[in-house]
Amino acid sequence: MINQYKYDVLVIGSGAAGLSLALSISSEARIAVFAKSNASEGSTLYAQGGISAVFDPKDSFDSHVADTMDAGAGLCHADSVRQTIEQAPQAIQFLLDHGVRFTPTAGDDSSFHLTKEGGHSHRRILHAADKTGQEMETSLLEQAHNRSNIDIFEDHLVVDLITTQKIGQSGNRCLGAYVFNRKAGQVVEFSARFTALATGGASKVYLYTSNPDVSTGDGIAIAWRAGCRVANMEFIQFHPTCLYHPQAKSFLISEAVRGEGGKLLLPDGTRFMQRFDPRGELAPRDIVARAIDHEMKRLGADYLLLDISYKSADFIKKHFPTIYERCLEFGYDMTKEPLPVVPAAHYTCGGVMTDAHAQTDVENLFAVGEVAFTGLHGANRMASNSLLECIVFAFEAAKQINANLKNVPLPRSLPRWDESRVTDSDEEVVVSHNWNELRHFMWDYVGIVRTTKRLERAKRRIQLLKQEIADYYGNFRVTGDLLELRNLVMVAELIVDSAMARRESRGLHYTLDFPETNNALKQDTVLIPPNYVPLERDEAIA
Repeated sequence: MINQYKYDVLVIGSGAAGLSLALSISSEARIAVFAKSNASEGSTLYAQGGISAVFDPKDSFDSHVADTMDAGAGLCHADSVRQTIEQAPQAIQFLLDHGVRFTPTAGDDSSFHLTKEGGHSHRRILHAADKTGQEMETSLLEQAHNRSNIDIFEDHLVVDLITTQKIGQSGNRCLGAYVFNRKAGQVVEFSARFTALATGGASKVYLYTSNPDVSTGDGIAIAWRAGCRVANMEFIQFHPTCLYHPQAKSFLISEAVRGEGGKLLLPDGTRFMQRFDPRGELAPRDIVARAIDHEMKRLGADYLLLDISYKSADFIKKHFPTIYERCLEFGYDMTKEPLPVVPAAHYTCGGVMTDAHAQTDVENLFAVGEVAFTGLHGANRMASNSLLECIVFAFEAAKQINANLKNVPLPRSLPRWDESRVTDSDEEVVVSHNWNELRHFMWDYVGIVRTTKRLERAKRRIQLLKQEIADYYGNFRVTGDLLELRNLVMVAELIVDSAMARRESRGLHYTLDFPETNNALKQDTVLIPPNYVPLERDEAIA
């Protein structure tokens, strides 16, 4: 029997948010970082575009704030927006200090090349060619591996948090987590003074997504089960342009392609975005995705086209080397022809509610990055604000943890994981079948365009799946696939419940039954779990 692990801090997730947090915590603290797969696998690795920050002398914090507020369709929290944007220079310096190399201005290594993306009124996107996320992930991971106080556990999936409430003690304080070691097939207890969720989003709940397979909403689901409120789960951002190819799976064609002049075309080669928004291809993502979805359905087309081939081949290869090479692998030469594209689920704008310091409703539990709802994104995330949010709120969580490391006692021995009454499953097909069914009906009924009837259909199917999964979970030993499915169906229900509660169209939520925006409904959608216990600091989160 493996002894329980004891750490000062558990960081669940090894992307930009989790690694930035681990690297910002005092070197005196012992830190465990969990990765569901290998440590580099996650949404950060595949982020192409860049990270937004004001560096152009003609730009300003006020302009960046205004653009973000506009994209968020009235639901951005002004204090969170300004907090994030004004800390951008500090975040960029942190990345530079940890080895991240951004593309410099041509002929001037002392300044950064800035690109422009949808919703931004200035060039303010720092990038590392078209593989910014890969540059950030590999640099931060190398730094974490070099820290003697950081242990990285690969192929470890958190089953549930251990809280005082769950073990019959007063209040609701996080004490650690039950963690499933995929390779050993064993659940082990980890106790800690502090725990941080940095698990990313939930886009694998949809059939088509730009996200890697690990984006199964785990942090949102385990936080909900632990008693955390979630907010604005109806706002799922669909990226307008994923490559349409059966083997491409989830390959994103960066918004920077449109930022540098890429044109969206109908199958006959005509442009169409000006009919939907005067900003054309550089309108916010919700508008572009909905326009593409509309035209595909109107024409019965499987895909539309994105064309930047009128630019020089040298320009394309220099600005988009990764995309160019990857498209060649699938038989497309973007220097000579348009690329077939379709929208795909991309980013979860809602999530676990936090205050300005990344603290959740459960004491000593933090949430950072896409898993969290900070108020920054409102009803629609503006391009390249997400990586910035990861760094800024990692700083905030680290400040709280560092200030209280010596004040919070290490939990005593925790209850063992009990699997004495379960057996190995002989029907794994149940898990794979339910996984496929869930992702199909979420795409059909809770996608880019919704109706009340579609949402009700989805809700009924979720109830049936929840019962099947609960029975399966209660009778068989856990597997990674079962745990992910259990989390996905929970997140699916939160998305549907939030969408049904918003009886208007706003930002990323568009319903044919309520196609107009209703300013009387200009408020967050907050869902409260049955085991919610308010904290004294609750007024800062509300």
